[in-house]
Order: sequence, then structure tokens, then C-alpha cells
Amino acid sequence: MPKLDKPPKAYAAFIKRFPRLGEAWQLVGAAGKEGSLDAKSARLVKLGISIGAMREGAVHAGVRKAVAAGASRAELDQVVALAAGSIGFPATVAVYQWIEESIPRTRGRSK
Repeated sequence: MPKLDKPPKAYAAFIKRFPRLGEAWQLVGAAGKEGSLDAKSARLVKLGISIGAMREGAVHAGVRKAVAAGASRAELDQVVALAAGSIGFPATVAVYQWIEESIPRTRGRSK
């Protein structure tokens, strides 16, 4: 699995300022990894949740992490298409743009 870049500077600054919240964040992340989903499937699910919640930063991070876990552009696009019926057309177009902004280095990659 490719290594992810360092977390965003804002995240690092937040964790430095609030170390106990950082610890809690780590525990929540670890708990979410318990289960039968493989890493790529879990990342695609988390991306779908971020899309549904319209959390732009989480969508950007979710795309990077899903790609690092082996997700293809076609799989990312399917997550967007699956969300369309729930979040509506204007929101789907916005999410599509967020994904476009997150994957310039992965263009043309497909599985």
C-alpha cells in the first residue's frame, strides 16, 4: 500500500494544541478498523459517509486515503454516483469537483 503524505498542517497544529483530542481521534480510528471490511472497502465507505455529510475536507482526505488503499478512479466515481440519489444533483456536482481537486496525480489510473 502506498504511503500517505503527512497529515495537513492544520491537523498537526490541532493535535499539538489539543493532544487529548488527538488521542481520542486515534482511538475512534482504531475502533473503526475492527471488522471484516478490507482497507480499500473501508476507505470507500468512509468516503461515502463524508460525501453524504458534505464535509469537503473529509472528502479530500478520503479520496487520498482510498487511492492509497488501492481504490481506482472508477471506484471513486461509483461512490459519487451512488450518493447522487441521496444528496441531489447540485451537491453531487460539488462532490465530483472536490474529488477532481484531490486526484490530479492519479488521473488516468483505472482498474
